[in-house]
Amino acid sequence: MRYQITGKHIDIGEALQTHVKNELGGVLEKYGQRPTDANVIFSKSAHEFVCETTVHLSSGLNASAKAHATEIYAAFDECTEKMDKQLRRYKRRLKDHHKDRVEPVEHFGAASYILASEPESAEAEPESLQPMVIAEMETKIPSLSVGEAVMQMELAGAPVLVFRNEKKDGVNVVYRREDGNIGWIDP
Repeated sequence: MRYQITGKHIDIGEALQTHVKNELGGVLEKYGQRPTDANVIFSKSAHEFVCETTVHLSSGLNASAKAHATEIYAAFDECTEKMDKQLRRYKRRLKDHHKDRVEPVEHFGAASYILASEPESAEAEPESLQPMVIAEMETKIPSLSVGEAVMQMELAGAPVLVFRNEKKDGVNVVYRREDGNIGWIDP
């Protein structure tokens, strides 16, 4: 497994890197996952350290966790506990989906845009009806079943996931509704 351990404006020592590899490797080994790589990013926000961890599994799914603490090791340990909880919660579902899936998840390229928000004042008339594009970038759309898409969205902690439905060969969306349930858009 490949580890990428970085710090934003923080020096990451060899002892912390060894601790990350041992602890995160132990969690992933405990649940029998086959991770391909892990990205761990440490940063500092005011007086707290922030640890963000993303693990890419061989099935194509991603698990991510984020934690804050006043000590850098405590932030990583809390982040590892969240990752452990996620993988424990989805262990059976991950195993069931993995048995059905022989090939890794396919990803298709797509464009992703970030649009400017509406003006603060309702009285201000926009110059044109076209929204202003702030950023344009490439993104990947996975080819998943609906169950895998819901699991991927929950593992990543994302509010919405756009995916290509394997069964119907069309683009679908799953999202978390305000009432706590999961919504599925199948055009």
